Amino acid sequence: MRITELHVEPNWMLSIVADDGRVGRFDVSPYLQYEAFEALRDQGEFMRVVNGGYFVEWDCGADLSADTIEAGWQVIRNVAKQRSA
Repeated sequence: MRITELHVEPNWMLSIVADDGRVGRFDVSPYLQYEAFEALRDQGEFMRVVNGGYFVEWDCGADLSADTIEAGWQVIRNVAKQRSA
């Protein structure tokens, strides 16, 4: 999966659009218990996420691969299927 769009939502959620048209949400809050993600407990820091296509990353050094996101996200809809219908 390649991440084409990335938006920050409240409560440590990421809204993601994949290159195949799937749209979903990924909850980052379970990762906040780990040292690498500790800085993201600050909502301001969390909001400064950068889309790397095959990963997302923050200035503090925390990152998540697209594979990790795909394994744990909740798909809401598939835009590609809606367009072909």
